[in-house]
Amino acid sequence: MKLDSLKRLLLWLCLSLSAPMLAAADMPGAEEVLIASSLHAASPTPAANGTTTLAIKMTPQGEWHGYWKQPGDVGLAPRLTWHLPDGVSVGEVAYPLPQTLQIDGIMNHVYGQPYALLAELSVAEGMALGTQLPIRLDMQYLACRHDACVPERASLQITLHVGHGEADAALAANFTKWRQALPRPLGSPVSFTVDKQRLRLEVPLPASIEIDEPHLFSATKQAIVDAAPQRFERRGDLLIVETRAGASPAEAFEATLALGNGLGLDLDARLAAAPARGESGTTALLLALAGAIAGGLLLNLMPCVFPILSLKAMSLARAGASARAARREALAYTAGVMATCMLLGGVLLAMRAGGAQLGWAFQLQDPRMILLLLLLTCVIAFNMAGLFELSTLDAGAGLTRRSSVAGAFWTGALAAFVATPCTGPFMAAALGTALILPPLAGMLVFAGLGFGIALPFLLLGFVPALQRRMPKPGLWMATLRRLLAVPMFLTMLALSWVLGQQVSANALTASLGCAMLLTFGLWLTGLRQRGMKPQAWLPAVLAAALVIPLGLSQMSERATQSQPANRLAFDPAKLEVLRAGDKPVFLYFTADWCMTCKVNEQIAIDRRATEQAFAEAGVEVMRGDWTQGDPGITAFLAQHGRSGVPLYLWYTPGQREPRVLPQVLGPDSLIDEARATP
Repeated sequence: MKLDSLKRLLLWLCLSLSAPMLAAADMPGAEEVLIASSLHAASPTPAANGTTTLAIKMTPQGEWHGYWKQPGDVGLAPRLTWHLPDGVSVGEVAYPLPQTLQIDGIMNHVYGQPYALLAELSVAEGMALGTQLPIRLDMQYLACRHDACVPERASLQITLHVGHGEADAALAANFTKWRQALPRPLGSPVSFTVDKQRLRLEVPLPASIEIDEPHLFSATKQAIVDAAPQRFERRGDLLIVETRAGASPAEAFEATLALGNGLGLDLDARLAAAPARGESGTTALLLALAGAIAGGLLLNLMPCVFPILSLKAMSLARAGASARAARREALAYTAGVMATCMLLGGVLLAMRAGGAQLGWAFQLQDPRMILLLLLLTCVIAFNMAGLFELSTLDAGAGLTRRSSVAGAFWTGALAAFVATPCTGPFMAAALGTALILPPLAGMLVFAGLGFGIALPFLLLGFVPALQRRMPKPGLWMATLRRLLAVPMFLTMLALSWVLGQQVSANALTASLGCAMLLTFGLWLTGLRQRGMKPQAWLPAVLAAALVIPLGLSQMSERATQSQPANRLAFDPAKLEVLRAGDKPVFLYFTADWCMTCKVNEQIAIDRRATEQAFAEAGVEVMRGDWTQGDPGITAFLAQHGRSGVPLYLWYTPGQREPRVLPQVLGPDSLIDEARATP
């Protein structure tokens, strides 16, 4: 370390002392500018109480280069001094993504091609139209090449006039290019640990985002050793960066991560508690597993599980069997639930590994899957209503009616499939962690979710005291069975509404026609069953064989998604603009098939009292619709450690990170947030 530091110091002194002589010897004229500069405005007529973007264009000549805001081992960042009229202010300067230049083990962060530094200029409210706004910038910067460094100065001027904010058409393409060169804010926290001078940074980054020759630029001096090798490792939706910690590691530092192809992310890294060797993965797994079990248990109480409540109630009503039979059914039910959760989780992990941007409940983003679920619910509902019996079907197809291991297994499988679209407390963070853990550990978390869902029925099967509290079997069970058909019919109605949000009116009509045709086949099967005729199941099977391919063929006609008039559609760029303003922002993600989302919207979000409180506090509302899936939303959810909806974020002006609101909102939750925001 001492030799390296001495070496860098000597090289820097040599370059600095030799600069005038080298410049005089090599340059044609002493007044030649090595990095030309000019000042431009996106709008020459910014509006009062408005903003415009200023661009400091820098053009290096020949082999010369300029420096980033943190120049690296040697170099000098530009020093900017603004001279502004009253009522005008300029924000922090934004730097484009730099390049690396390593000479003899010394790392520099440089710009060797033309580039532009951008800053937002704000005009105060009440300034009269036509008011002149003379802007002057005094700048000191360093121009270097491999064998010389020359300090340069520039005084740039531009005069604007207060107007209506019209853009300068001649510069619009340039400003678009300059803005695209800026790194994008990641928008989610990044943690790092330091162990024996080894810094390890964990960046949430969707696996579908390609990276090419990545590099971490630390904007905080001495947070890392700039010239040290950097190792990058992909772990699902997590990018691991390891390098040598700097001489003065801090509890937080700012950095820019270059991904290649001109793409970059601005990071805000914060020190995490350093885990003991080998314990971090185990701790994360145990916490995720506990969260999945707790989340699955609470899922039994969520409003999106009407079907599971009715199916489970029928199973509980039959619990008057022997203790051994009760245990067998409980285990079979648990196996069905866990197998379904693991199957869904395995498919999700496999598809994400293949580059697909998917999250939990991905199956309900496909209208074909909703149609199949609608038809299956139709069969169960009419079975409970007594239209026909499933007892003649073999191989466990009896589902809810058969008091057997096969019946209990398929009951659990169906219950889990219907119950898992929405995420609840504990479950959201657990599933988000499962997607970045190694595959086997992630599958264990999904198994824990299934175990949590099945836990009440499992306890009933193995705790005799709970069994004794159940009413004895009798004729009342037939009445209960008819009553439990009602929530299943309501589930059919809900699935029809969800399908109507995803497909065209013609496709929805076709799906309802398929359900009616299937019901007709079930009715004929019921008649043949009561007449004791052979092959009574034939009409139902023929109807299913006809309606399933017919219905699936109609699901390609997608509906056009509409955005509520008082909601902004989710847009990361627009979100950054809103966050930079002085108004609070409420961002929420929803889906039509998420019952928790819909209940929250009715109870808390779409209330007149909430809208009035938002209007009084000036709250901007942005809505992300995940009904049909959206890779951008999926990536944003992953950045916040989530794999499903709902997600509610509250951005307070002046605070960098949003506050994550609970997934179950009370009637006054958002009203209180609006009133508490300064």
